[in-house]
Amino acid sequence: MRHFGHIPAAARAGLFHRQPAEFTADSPAGTLAVALGATLYSPATRPRLADDVRKQTARGVVSMVLCLEDSIADADVEAAEANLVHQFAELARSAAAHGADADVPLLFIRVREPHQITDLVTRLGDTVRLLSGFVLPKFTETRGRAFLEALTTAERSSGRRLFAMPVLESPELLHLETRAETLAGIATTVDKYRDRVLALRLGVTDFCSAYGLRRSPDMTAYDVQLVAHVIADVVNVLGRSDGTGFTITGPVWEYFRLGERMFKPQLRRSPFLEGSAEDLRTALIEHDLDGLLREIELDRANGLLGKTCIHPTHVVPVHALSVVSHEEYSDAQDILRPERGGGGVMRSAYTNKMNEVKPHRAWAERTLMRAEVFGVAKEDVGFVDLLTAGLAG
Repeated sequence: MRHFGHIPAAARAGLFHRQPAEFTADSPAGTLAVALGATLYSPATRPRLADDVRKQTARGVVSMVLCLEDSIADADVEAAEANLVHQFAELARSAAAHGADADVPLLFIRVREPHQITDLVTRLGDTVRLLSGFVLPKFTETRGRAFLEALTTAERSSGRRLFAMPVLESPELLHLETRAETLAGIATTVDKYRDRVLALRLGVTDFCSAYGLRRSPDMTAYDVQLVAHVIADVVNVLGRSDGTGFTITGPVWEYFRLGERMFKPQLRRSPFLEGSAEDLRTALIEHDLDGLLREIELDRANGLLGKTCIHPTHVVPVHALSVVSHEEYSDAQDILRPERGGGGVMRSAYTNKMNEVKPHRAWAERTLMRAEVFGVAKEDVGFVDLLTAGLAG
């Protein structure tokens, strides 16, 4: 797998100062946590799910969640489980026909209960080799322990490395009077299973539901103060850069259809003023993606990486804004030069900011990890160029 691997090599060469690196489902956990990117969710009931996975892979998707939880009705769970087993067999046959499992993205199953983990791994048989792990809903210390114990059992019985992605979305985490205790319990639990927790995901839709809220396409999660405060506390406890933290992914963007706007578009015109870029800006606004772009930037500013996606049109914008700019790369390299080990401060190579070695070191290290899997744009390449290439790819 490779981000932007769906676009021709010649086009990539024109975009990247440093190409996105290849990775596989067997790559180190730290690499995969950063590489998740836009994780596309799909109901496990879809009758042509294997075809959907292949199609989205060809469009640049590198991670998917096949959902047995909120996206399907309670009465459909049994049929959805059987469908998953059948679709994994179809994927395995297709991979064998093409000579490699590498064409399959990172696949995760979102379960409802712990027993589904061991049951599904047994039913998948040899095709479990195509599975990267499980998404664990409404994760708390009590519920989470049972899920992670089941994951350990399934991993042992299958001989396959399996990751967990807990979803932080429970009312106990949202409510102020129980938040600190809940966060502390979650931190203890995930730390115990640190080598198997790939990333933590935020269930913002459930947060809003607890108060009867739903943000409009003109508002990001950070405009809903109840949600913004929870995100801040989750990052505070679970996203630290001192070696105790985890990758925390951005919340889902719910909108993908044209709707009536109450506010002016948030997407500035200036980056789009060349060539056909204005047409791209119009298309993004019409599909309510300008709010998505702003939220991705706010995710990054607040310590989140990657994003839960429910529609394929969200994937390319997430990945385009995950590419490291040439300026970011230059700053990160300067900060991490061996001769800077003693600290100090210097003017950036772009002569527009101060780079202070010790305070900016953690940022620089994270930036270079992102550069490894998403690449570094050429000096004159911006996100509009990456969006255009990704959408055309």
